[in-house]
Amino acid sequence: MSYLEEIQVKNLDHLGIVAGLIDEIGIVKIINNKLGIDVREKISAGTVVKSILINGLGFVSRPLYLFSQFFQDKAIEKLLGERIKPDYLNDDKIGRVMDELYKYGLNDIFIEVVLEVIKKIKIDLKYSHLDSTSFHLDGEYKREEDKEKQEEEKIIKERPIFIKKGYSRDHRPDLKQCVLDLITSQDGDIPLFVRVGDGDGNESDKAVFGKVLVEFKKQIKFDSIMVCDSALYGQENLQIIQHLKWITRVPMTIKKAKELVQNIEVEEVKDEDKEKRSDLNLESYTWKEEIVTYGGIKQTWLIVLSEKRQKSDLEKLEKQLSQEEKKSQKFLKEIQSEEFEHPQAARYKLKAINKKLRLLEIKEVELIETYSKKKEKIYKMISLIIKKDEEISRKTKEAGKFILATNLVEENKLEASEILITYKNQQSTERGFRFLKDPLFFTDSFFVEKPERIETMLFLMSLCLLIYNLGQRELRNCLKRVKKGINNQVGKVTLRPTLRWIFQCFQGIHYVILNGVKQIVNLTEERRFILSLLPASCQRYYL
Repeated sequence: MSYLEEIQVKNLDHLGIVAGLIDEIGIVKIINNKLGIDVREKISAGTVVKSILINGLGFVSRPLYLFSQFFQDKAIEKLLGERIKPDYLNDDKIGRVMDELYKYGLNDIFIEVVLEVIKKIKIDLKYSHLDSTSFHLDGEYKREEDKEKQEEEKIIKERPIFIKKGYSRDHRPDLKQCVLDLITSQDGDIPLFVRVGDGDGNESDKAVFGKVLVEFKKQIKFDSIMVCDSALYGQENLQIIQHLKWITRVPMTIKKAKELVQNIEVEEVKDEDKEKRSDLNLESYTWKEEIVTYGGIKQTWLIVLSEKRQKSDLEKLEKQLSQEEKKSQKFLKEIQSEEFEHPQAARYKLKAINKKLRLLEIKEVELIETYSKKKEKIYKMISLIIKKDEEISRKTKEAGKFILATNLVEENKLEASEILITYKNQQSTERGFRFLKDPLFFTDSFFVEKPERIETMLFLMSLCLLIYNLGQRELRNCLKRVKKGINNQVGKVTLRPTLRWIFQCFQGIHYVILNGVKQIVNLTEERRFILSLLPASCQRYYL
């Protein structure tokens, strides 16, 4: 045998970090305990799930039907176990495991994984954030069941979702879709609860958010303050969640909210408070608190004014006014040059035009009776453009203002600054959605043959998000503790690197077997330092 034939080189790259995080959580053991181990199978269901998660965080944008090819050049035995071969991960095996996961209960499995994370890692669960998004889908998804028969089912349902067209947050109304509700921790953006909903786009938010929170608190028992956008705020939802603690935004469609925004002046910042607000990055905000009862629930409403948003809103108002002035000049010229057979026709036309204007109005000055060239009696309208001063004043007063509400009053009262900071952190779920929709992730627009597989795929993608955010959180916390940063993409030292950048830093690490001796090559001092900040389960794949 030649010297070259005694060398095997496989890529390890950042996948050992991913595998280590999966091991740290104990996902393989949880899956195998749930689904069981068949001794006749060459690879367990838990290991298949591990391979899917490694693939999903490989950022190579390969669909599942190219799954086994993903591992052809990887150190698969190092990552998944001795004697595991890429062809064990074929379409049939992956499909069977996905079906078994769905049959057992995706929600139950995810909850157990989350509880294991909470038990092993000290995550601050004071605040949790809820939001939803939609995923667009290709293909046909036919169901024999009649949706009307399922309307009264509970929020966590046993039936598959309905894939259909509807309101699209991705601005793709031409494609079918499904909806994903996601609850994350404020600490580290760790996914705590996921739910896949029907694809009509209206099933989520207002009609469902209250029920989602109640189900979440029922299954994960800790005293977290729930944070949500204005979709949660409605009389029905407030009744559903009256025993929970919450912070949400008040929609400006509510009469009381409109009145407060119009009539209440936010308080000037006292000199002694300016430095404190600056330290909290709230120097551009002012606010005023009001005690309000709405939906039978006593609440604190925080009327907030953002200087940056006010400037932006006023600029938009000026632009809208300028655009309407140009539009109304055309309408004015049009209506004054038109000949009408009856006064009613002229006024009907004027009414239709004014429906197209928001800040301006074309007002009738005089309706002149005259004759056309054919000597027929006609009517011509003399009119002028006026500003809707009341509407412009209303929008000017509203500029930059919004209202936050919480049922934490009296002895449970929160500081106004904490309410505002907490709501600003609502972007934690939005960051999760950006991750899940990244074109380098599993799919942007994905195809799986039936709705059950779609739900299972979103479950697996959510596990990937959990693994990624957990690894990023642990790395950043360790850097903070040792007070030593690492270089980011532009060579600047940072204490808050993204885990994706760390993954890139680990490209080019190989698993080499030379004359039967196994070793890791290209493990630089910088890479060793990064590994020292990660859990020991990650280090075992490299050291």
